[in-house]
Amino acid sequence: MTRKAKQRVATARLGVHAEAGDWCTINKIPQPPADVFQAADSPRLRPARMRPLGMVGAVLGAPFIPIIMFFELLAKMEEAVMRSLDTRDEKERLRAKREDEKQRRDDVITQQGLDKVFDGNWHGNAGQFLLRWYSHSTHHQRLLLVTQEGIVLAAPPQRVSVGREKHMRIVARLPADEATLVNPFSGEFETRMLLIRFQDGSWLRVDTEELRSDLHMYVLRQALPDV
Repeated sequence: MTRKAKQRVATARLGVHAEAGDWCTINKIPQPPADVFQAADSPRLRPARMRPLGMVGAVLGAPFIPIIMFFELLAKMEEAVMRSLDTRDEKERLRAKREDEKQRRDDVITQQGLDKVFDGNWHGNAGQFLLRWYSHSTHHQRLLLVTQEGIVLAAPPQRVSVGREKHMRIVARLPADEATLVNPFSGEFETRMLLIRFQDGSWLRVDTEELRSDLHMYVLRQALPDV
C-alpha cells in the first residue's frame, strides 16, 4: 500500500473528510520565559525518545533503505544526464536562475523570521498552541489535514517508529475562523515549509514530509483567482 493510500485509510478511520494532508514536523521549540513556562504547567517541549522496541522496528526496516536510496539515485542520475545535454549557455542560465531563487527565498526567510519555529510571541495564539504541542502527543510528527471546517492534526498518542497511521488519533482541531494554512512563498519556490497562521496574526512553521506536498498544492489552488 502506498503512503497516500495509507493516509486515506487512516483519514477514513478518523472520520475526517480531508481536502489535503501530509505528515509534518516542527523545528526545535525554544525554552519559553520562566513565567510563561510555569503558567502553562511546565509542558513537555521535546518529542519522546524512541523506545528500544521501536529501535528494533527501525532496524528491521533498515533493509528497505538501500532500495529507497537506489531509486532516489536513479532520479538524480536521470536529472544529471538531462543537464549534461544542455549547452554551456543553458547551464549558465540554469545556475544563475537557481542562485537567484535561493537568494530571493533566503531574503523572504530573513525578512519574515521563518528560520524560527514560530513568530516569537509566547502570549499569541501560535505560542500558546506550541506550548501544548507535545502534551497532545509525544510523537515527533503530525498528520496535518485541511478540511472544510479548518485544520485537523493527528498523531499516535506516544512516539512510534512504525505504524504511525495505525496508532494515530486526532490530537488538535483548529477551526477555519481561528487558523489557516499559508505558503509564505506563494508557490514561487519548491519548499517543505508552510505556516499555520492564527487569527491574531501569530504563526507556527511546519515542514511537510514531501517537497511541494499535497498541502502546498491545496494552498496554491486556494490562492488562484476564480475563472
